Amino acid sequence: MNETASLELAEIAASTNPLPQRSQEMLDRLRRLVPFDAAWLALAEPMSRRYTPLASTDLDHGVLDYLSGPQTAHDIEVTGIDRARPPLSPSDLPYPATDLPTWAECLLPAGIHEALAVALFDTGRRHVGFLALCYGGTEPPSTVVRRRLHRLTPLLARGSDPLRSLAAAAGVVRGATAGMVLCRDSATRPLPGLDGDALLAEGSPVVTIARSCIDDGQVFASFLWPRGGRHAPDGHVRVTVLASPEEAAANLLGTVVLSPVTSWRGLTPRELEVLGLLMDGCSNQQIARTLVVAPRTVAAHLEHILIKLDAPTRTLAAVRAEREGLYVPLAPPPCRA
Repeated sequence: MNETASLELAEIAASTNPLPQRSQEMLDRLRRLVPFDAAWLALAEPMSRRYTPLASTDLDHGVLDYLSGPQTAHDIEVTGIDRARPPLSPSDLPYPATDLPTWAECLLPAGIHEALAVALFDTGRRHVGFLALCYGGTEPPSTVVRRRLHRLTPLLARGSDPLRSLAAAAGVVRGATAGMVLCRDSATRPLPGLDGDALLAEGSPVVTIARSCIDDGQVFASFLWPRGGRHAPDGHVRVTVLASPEEAAANLLGTVVLSPVTSWRGLTPRELEVLGLLMDGCSNQQIARTLVVAPRTVAAHLEHILIKLDAPTRTLAAVRAEREGLYVPLAPPPCRA
């Protein structure tokens, strides 16, 4: 095997380039190691039972559209090529490839007579994507070529895994204890390298607010959330939301990461609630109605908040709290339009 090309492929797979660019560069380098006439690298979409194309080589738009459709996903499933196993070719099937619509309706008419296909899995056995190398000749791929592709599969899986980029981005959150990936189809996925948390379960208020932050166009957002209930009997946790617009093709919105609160300026749980409503634009009367307390109680809390934040006005207190991530949101916000 060409050692230089192998090292270059490993460097590309480990790079932080945008996913489509990284994927195309991997295919270009792979061609020097495992020759092919055309190729298709796609991302697995388990919720939709389709494959989203990441990169391709020498395939026309009609073929690419067909490969991205439900019929190809169905044929991949029925042949078992979506399992963790060595690369397979049509010659390995116990029946003619023409029995599969993908071959009869798409590949053979396009002049493709042989292929080598393999599912891509991460180290945790999560289905990442799918690679198909196509050939115009009728000779099945050799054993040497099969073994070479098999050895390179972990690199290809790592390079085409969109969650790796999100996990790297989440690494900027100091002391992160849990994380979750937000998908565009309202689902969530585990974030590699971080545990889950009950606060990050699908449909939880934290996830709902995180989605709203990204929907509002925020690339980065941070807020506090009470553990154990509204009055934070178990303290607060910091929630960091990181949008991922560059991975839109992967159906991924971004990540939500939990970490300890390192500073809250000595504010009590009730004062944090009042401060959050102040940041939402609520008046004293609206805060009092929301928290079911007297307006004079709100005024007293605000006086303490201004002192602790060293802010002479409500506006400056809200600005400083925003900068320091001291916002405790309510879902939905009671005073924002």
